[in-house]
Amino acid sequence: MNYKYRLLALDMDGTLLQDDHEVSEETVKWIKEAVRQGIHVCLSTGRPFAEAYPYAKQLELTTPMVTVNGGEVWRAPYELYRRALLDSKLVEQMHALAIETGSWFWAYSVDRLYNSENWTDDIAYQEWLKFGYTTKDHEVRHQILMRLQDMGGLEITNSSPINLEINPQGVNKATGIGQVCELLGISMSQVVAVGDSLNDLAVIQQAGLGVAMGNAQQTVKDEADLVVSSNNEDGIVEVIRDHILIEG
Repeated sequence: MNYKYRLLALDMDGTLLQDDHEVSEETVKWIKEAVRQGIHVCLSTGRPFAEAYPYAKQLELTTPMVTVNGGEVWRAPYELYRRALLDSKLVEQMHALAIETGSWFWAYSVDRLYNSENWTDDIAYQEWLKFGYTTKDHEVRHQILMRLQDMGGLEITNSSPINLEINPQGVNKATGIGQVCELLGISMSQVVAVGDSLNDLAVIQQAGLGVAMGNAQQTVKDEADLVVSSNNEDGIVEVIRDHILIEG
């Protein structure tokens, strides 16, 4: 079959995964059918590799993967292609801001996850991929956002309305999927990108077909070419059945 789209880039939480963090049987079936028909399916997630790979394994995916919002691109399972690190001085500033505002925070180093309850005194000598804040206080979150923007050198998104996620400036899922396209020898116009949060926005804007889930944040819906059913209603099935596995 001569399909218009060659790569399906899937966010995980709120997109591929239902609210119980499982992939529905129907979604599994359609993803495997897409792969059988020659479509590349790439997980594109804010999660680190260790938290994403079990799902890739379940779906029998051996194609490239984008993790920590584009901070890492994997050529194949366990085979790193590219990695983008945060400046440790910026991590020190972001940690100080979290303490100052009393916000829950977390950070992924190359080796492990740290958070408010389990931090390190050794910031300068770690390799950092992503920093994040979670607070339900809109004013505090806005204050943090303003301060982060003043720091410079940061790519600021979210994976839910109550958090902020920070990568090095210019690093996002769009740059990650762009690198996957290089590996596969295809163009962004041949990509279908699906997501629900601001960390999906850049790739949804740049893909050949940008898709927002029914449960997506309004900004994402506004920028998408298409809105499908929610993550709990097999929205991914709609994407594959009605928009990918049709002759181009």
